[in-house]
Amino acid sequence: MPDIAIIGGGAAGAALFGALLSRDTSDAVHWVTGSTPRIGRGVAYGTSHDHHLLNVRAAGMSLYPDADESFVEYSARSHAGSRPTDFLPRQLFGEYIESQLDRRIRNAEQHGRRFAIVPATASGIQPSANGYEIVLDNGGTLTAGRVVLALGALPPRPLRTVSKRALGSGAYVLDPWSLTARPNRPRRLIVIGTGLTAIDTVISASIRWPDVELVAVSRHGLPPFVHPALPIDPFPQQAELNAMLLACDGPAPVLAEIRRTFHEHPHVDWRSVIDGMRPINAKLWQTFTPRQRKQFLRHARWLWESARHRVPPQSAEIIQQLRDEGRLQIHAARVLDVDGEGPLDVTVRSRDNQLVTTLQSDVVVQATGLDTAAAFAEHSLVSGLLRDGLASADPLQLGVLAEPDGRLINAAGEIQPGLHAIGSLLRGNLWECTAMPEIRVAADALATRLNTSRADCDELPELLVVG
Repeated sequence: MPDIAIIGGGAAGAALFGALLSRDTSDAVHWVTGSTPRIGRGVAYGTSHDHHLLNVRAAGMSLYPDADESFVEYSARSHAGSRPTDFLPRQLFGEYIESQLDRRIRNAEQHGRRFAIVPATASGIQPSANGYEIVLDNGGTLTAGRVVLALGALPPRPLRTVSKRALGSGAYVLDPWSLTARPNRPRRLIVIGTGLTAIDTVISASIRWPDVELVAVSRHGLPPFVHPALPIDPFPQQAELNAMLLACDGPAPVLAEIRRTFHEHPHVDWRSVIDGMRPINAKLWQTFTPRQRKQFLRHARWLWESARHRVPPQSAEIIQQLRDEGRLQIHAARVLDVDGEGPLDVTVRSRDNQLVTTLQSDVVVQATGLDTAAAFAEHSLVSGLLRDGLASADPLQLGVLAEPDGRLINAAGEIQPGLHAIGSLLRGNLWECTAMPEIRVAADALATRLNTSRADCDELPELLVVG
């Protein structure tokens, strides 16, 4: 029986798999990677387009805290002229993940480490006498004592305002990354969303179809803010500010304290303050009550996401050029209805004047970002865990209920022995847990806990990573 099984072929699974292989233990590690031909990349780093850039500088990217080779060193060898301060292509980081995995696998083989990579998908998990039995889509099963869900992005769900007729037309695209594979050139393309995914979608479409008319729609019509071209100095009083923020009672006082800081320090770049909050964001989120979290999501999430998850200057320049040339329009509006058989009719209500208008588009792309609504996900593994009471959905649809260290909470409100999560499913508890800097730290910490002797840590669940 394998002691540890990792299921899922994304970056979180790669980070945990490599972290476990580097530890000296008798536990076998099984990584069930799914059907992806290039394991470790996932959606984020599976792109093949150079214009899809990381939104973290090269110096801040790595797969492991104790990496054999840093991303900066790797990119200097393989991407001539790159610098630690650059925002490099995401596909380059995907290649880096593969190179790091290859190194750890070879080293594990040399040291007789027991592991296996299984190209199958987990479709269900059931408790068994020896822990959990994982049902695979190839007809096989795998038994493991310890299980961790590292699913990454759940399958996107269409907006409730999209008709069945529009969904069946083929003109409504749920997967933005498949857009440029479409054979026909659209005259107009509407993107629902203005966040990071939407920006990449617009840029890809503008390159693929130079004459297409582009429209982006979101409730606030606010694209992400822009990173500075070069790193900026930290805010000198960040430690004091963070302490005050952690003492605030809810998101409203937190935002007021941030605004006060900007007012009292007008010459400080606001981005340094927001970046300086990164080490406390999870703790800050955990101080909010459920009601306060709901208030934040309703009233401030859109602004925080734009300020916190910024675009590289190169991407911002392309977007601005498209707007200046009249090729891209961005509207602050609510999507009321999407219907038709192609072209589609998109009915929106303007945020500014509440006027309702209908736009016709050959293609409509839903690029609203990460979907973490586990309770509604069309994902057999997640649905089965919720149905069987082994896991519980977060009430705000931010993944699943869990302890801060990732241990899942079952339907009885108790820790489910042997089940963990890492990455996006923990947004309800950690809020920010999907970026590579957070994932590599979480994966390393989890690997350390799982490597601790069972005699010393009987409360530790056994591990399977599903991603």
